[in-house]
Amino acid sequence: MDFQSLYDYKKGLVNTALKELIDKVAGCHGKLLDSVKYSLFAGGKRLRPILLLSANELVEDDNEDKMHLACAVEMIHTYSLIHDDLPAMDNDEYRRGMLTNHMVYGEAMAILAGDALLNLAYETMIRNIPAELDRMQRYLKAVSVIASASGMSGMIGGQAADIDNGSVDKTEDVLNYIHQHKTEALITASLYAGMLLSDHRKELLEPVIAYGKAIGLAFQITDDILDVTGDITTLGKKPGSDEKNRKLTYPGRFGLEGSRRMAERLIDEAVTHISVFGKRSEFLKCLAYSILERTQ
Repeated sequence: MDFQSLYDYKKGLVNTALKELIDKVAGCHGKLLDSVKYSLFAGGKRLRPILLLSANELVEDDNEDKMHLACAVEMIHTYSLIHDDLPAMDNDEYRRGMLTNHMVYGEAMAILAGDALLNLAYETMIRNIPAELDRMQRYLKAVSVIASASGMSGMIGGQAADIDNGSVDKTEDVLNYIHQHKTEALITASLYAGMLLSDHRKELLEPVIAYGKAIGLAFQITDDILDVTGDITTLGKKPGSDEKNRKLTYPGRFGLEGSRRMAERLIDEAVTHISVFGKRSEFLKCLAYSILERTQ
């Protein structure tokens, strides 16, 4: 199976599992559930859950615990996008070629949909804690990593710095802080969590984390580039929002060509790190290179 076919297969597994979880939600206000489904099934790449599944596959052929965490990570990511698009944040009207949640359901319901997804992520992780002690300990470590990467010292902290960038010195350190926390943290945590579920050798964690940090930052750099060079048809949203919101970005700091070179260097580093896993690393190598070719 080629890379794209395998990626699509894993994406299908995640989508099926997410639908099963949402279908089990009982007693939810109808409009809130519609709002949640609208964004959760709006055609996302499912990058973070696929990274979690694939990291686990570096050392294990199967693990019954990983899909629950993979779905939880995607719920956290989707909630963050709903809130990012709000008028008080990035004020975007389109996401993935569709009207953003608040444009369809209103700001209040969009806020609640984001809240609901974040809470459902933790409900999902807690409800599926393994009973066997060794598996439980590994699982809870993985949950802790995801929680930390999603919170004030991770994604939310990065988002706060991004919103507040107009009141700080626009230095490279600030730029790196924003994106290492806003984007890179949850990407790296997804890989880290996938590894923690396995009975791996400790020395194998370092190259996986290094891979995550490299592709996480490269992903954000390409995102910044696409906001300058993309169009609404391929990008799925209006380009130029970073400039409109006076965001601190890599193209704004280093120019388009300088940013492209940075992304390419990071992907080369990521591939070098993950190569220690031999043939099992082929999917993650291809995934890294695909980041440079993305159009949305």
